Amino acid sequence: MNSTLSYQFIDQPAQLAPLYAALDRSTEIALDTEADNLFRYRTRVCLLQIHVVGEIYLVDLLADLPLDPLWSRLAAKPLIMHGSDYDLRLLWEFCRWQPQSLFDTMFAAQLLNIPRFGLAALLEQNFGVILDKDHQKANWSQRPLDRDMLDYAAMDVFHLFELRDRLRDQLVQLGRLEWMEQKCRWQIEVGRDGFSAPDENAWRVNGSEKLRGRGLSVLHAIWHWRESWAEKLNTPPFKVTGNELLGRIARIADEGRPIEEVLHIHLGRRHDRLYPSLAEAVRQGFATDPNTLPRRERRRDFTPMTPDELARQDRIKADRDRLAQALNLDPTLIATRSQLVLIAREPACIDTVLLPFQAQLLKAEPAWKS
Repeated sequence: MNSTLSYQFIDQPAQLAPLYAALDRSTEIALDTEADNLFRYRTRVCLLQIHVVGEIYLVDLLADLPLDPLWSRLAAKPLIMHGSDYDLRLLWEFCRWQPQSLFDTMFAAQLLNIPRFGLAALLEQNFGVILDKDHQKANWSQRPLDRDMLDYAAMDVFHLFELRDRLRDQLVQLGRLEWMEQKCRWQIEVGRDGFSAPDENAWRVNGSEKLRGRGLSVLHAIWHWRESWAEKLNTPPFKVTGNELLGRIARIADEGRPIEEVLHIHLGRRHDRLYPSLAEAVRQGFATDPNTLPRRERRRDFTPMTPDELARQDRIKADRDRLAQALNLDPTLIATRSQLVLIAREPACIDTVLLPFQAQLLKAEPAWKS
């Protein structure tokens, strides 16, 4: 960690004036957030890191601060971030905030086909900085925050200006700066979607597609049992119990084993405190008719593709892969598998499914002209 790194931690209203003055002098800012998603049932954004005109400010978003003037100032400035998707969705849900413009250094690194495009890897590659990865899983809702945690948070934005400059120069050399700008404009727009609310099929964890009858009913019951306890304890569901244990219970129930054997084999004393309610949830699952469970809606892209559509998808995919190799890009940066399916079904939708540069690249290929 850079021993000369300095910053101002703000948790009192009187400390905001220097930050506002710096923002008023600035032409652009670097931004990051820290949240407590590993420690609470509902995620909170806890800390806002701002690098502006050579100064770093760490704003405590759990403190009682009047921040309306901050959000309006931030919205007026070009923004530099790394991996902005989560942060923008988080800030939109927190206070309906979004930036006017964005340069995402992760997008830039991906378009340059840099294999390790995480911030820690880029800082090490470009500046020899080694970040303590343990702080990625730290509890950012704890107060007071440790000095090491604050140092880590400040370092997340300290090099973003220089990193942006280096990556932008390379994008310009390759003629891909506009590609990155298109992705960033798209990211700002989708950030307003926030985080998807759990749907009625969220209980269908990995492996559930192999279950039939009783196993599905038990999985449905114990998944909701876990959600209920996670909310009561204000902790992420995985800290109540993992999907692996839920799946094991459901699979044994699916085999037709008696309820006593299911509970005895797979729980034992591991969940003494929660065992009675879990046992009751398993009993509810045994008593539930699986035909009454919520059914997953069949989306259009789940219906079988016609032979012509499959052939078109293969041709477009072959063009995409050939083009990606020539451009030294990950193929999914041109079109993902799900996008290929949509385009193969309805070629006319390409301009709404893809970004302009992606659509332009594919339209120039043989499959599109055939």
